[in-house]
Amino acid sequence: MKYTLGGIAYLLTSVLRTKIFYSPSRLIRFPIDIRGMAKIRFEKGFTTGRNCRLEAIGRINGVGLKIGRNVQINDNVHIVVADTVIIGNDVLMASKIFISDCSHGRYIGEDQSDPDIPPSSRELYAEPVYIGDRVWIGDNVVVMPGVTIGNGSIIGASSVVVSDIPEECIAVGIPARVIKRWDRIMKKWVRHGGE
Repeated sequence: MKYTLGGIAYLLTSVLRTKIFYSPSRLIRFPIDIRGMAKIRFEKGFTTGRNCRLEAIGRINGVGLKIGRNVQINDNVHIVVADTVIIGNDVLMASKIFISDCSHGRYIGEDQSDPDIPPSSRELYAEPVYIGDRVWIGDNVVVMPGVTIGNGSIIGASSVVVSDIPEECIAVGIPARVIKRWDRIMKKWVRHGGE
């Protein structure tokens, strides 16, 4: 990839700012909005695109945001944490992704939120989100509270993940559903159900 003189200057400035303010990250591209830095941990090799927003707005019971080794998130990724979001190692995220462990109100089970209360005044409800190692998440994906995405899985572009995705699966759609699984014997992705 060839860079313009302005592009080289931007990249060098980003590398310098990363080393000063965000060590041990590999590269933080600016602008970036990080809220609640004390509740965010990232390991070596973290890389971001531009205009990312990482928010650890408070720990209800959890650990905040933990990002593993060699994680790359691209432009306009927004992660909001009220309790716990854990992202494994070697994860790749495309652009315009939203990941949240919380919601203004509760809409399932007992003690559901009353629609007469303004959404911003409803009690914050949170369920941890876990994203395993070597997961690839496509453009425009939404990951909702309480979801676990297993190691080695792929989430297709524009999917909405509302329930757990097992390891080594490809899931797509709204809501996301498994369409393929990795077959370790045949060494290829096969349709879900062996079709």
